[in-house]
Amino acid sequence: MVASSLGIPEEKVYNNIQKFGNTSAAAIPILLDELIEMGRIQPGQLLCMAGFGSGFTWGSSILRW
Repeated sequence: MVASSLGIPEEKVYNNIQKFGNTSAAAIPILLDELIEMGRIQPGQLLCMAGFGSGFTWGSSILRW
């Protein structure tokens, strides 16, 4: 939903919930590690990260790797 709202193409959006299930606060660090190992994140790249939790809590950030 976040990517759709921002007009980001689906091929630029990554998630791993289908692989690990709900990993709560560890979801983004686990995915970052996977993407680094796959060579998908390069120095200087702009990343937008968003996480959603129980009780409709959420957090997001944009950073330059």
